[in-house]
Amino acid sequence: MDKWQDNKAWFLVLPVFVIVAFSALIPLMTVVNYSVQDIFGPGEAVFVGTEWFKEMLANKRLHDALLRQFLFSGLVLLIEIPLGILIALAMPKKGWGVSTSLVILALPLLIPWNVIGTIWIIFTRPDIGLFGVGINSLHLLEVPFDHTATPLYAWITVMLMEVWHWTPLVALLAYAGLRAIPEAYYQAARIDGASPWATFWYIQLPKMRGVLTIAVLLRWMDSFLIYAEPFVLTGGGPGNSTTFLSIYLVKIALLQFDLGPGAAFSLIYFLIVLLFSFIFYQVLQRVGKGEKG
Repeated sequence: MDKWQDNKAWFLVLPVFVIVAFSALIPLMTVVNYSVQDIFGPGEAVFVGTEWFKEMLANKRLHDALLRQFLFSGLVLLIEIPLGILIALAMPKKGWGVSTSLVILALPLLIPWNVIGTIWIIFTRPDIGLFGVGINSLHLLEVPFDHTATPLYAWITVMLMEVWHWTPLVALLAYAGLRAIPEAYYQAARIDGASPWATFWYIQLPKMRGVLTIAVLLRWMDSFLIYAEPFVLTGGGPGNSTTFLSIYLVKIALLQFDLGPGAAFSLIYFLIVLLFSFIFYQVLQRVGKGEKG
């Protein structure tokens, strides 16, 4: 009887499993079903096995989009993680400045993603945008700045937009890690005469390892799945210069309405994100264990 009462707790988890099944598992299985069929219309489909996967893996446009995606996500991590740490180190530790800086820092995170793209369209316009007009008035560029004109300017604009939007998340996580460090560590460092750099390298950075692991994983996955901001800002152009994986997937599945190739591509996309997130997590965990050792 007691064992039955203990097992009844599992019924409390059942609603969660039902919700997950409808919101994740069932759509996933639908995509898997589409990825192995050639669909002609409602109730008209032919089983093709792994044909769509082979076609997608051999697709040069997919390879190009994948390279652009890796480059973009790598640059995002290289810029946002160090910059977020620097911002967290510069933030006040006590007083009214703490709440003020936290609120200001969190503002970009509250803006919807499609609105972010619209804001940066206006901000970088060469005729009325504060950034566009300002940088062109300096006459430092051979070609006037216009994010729709050249791939380089498009990339610069997308990168600036992404860094502005998501660096606050890294900074907030790093700040939380810094605030969790006991004051005794800093007192011991002062007694030993440690420099600010030594304090950061041997005390602050190791103690932030947990939150930085979360920051790296979140920013990697989110930047690899980015869609709304660059789509609104550039539409994947000029040409295909900012056509990342998500934009290319939407073009296949919705604009061309190739459900089979789109479903196969989405599963490949999912596995890439899952694989590299797992690799990142394992590497960061081993680095952390090595530091403890």
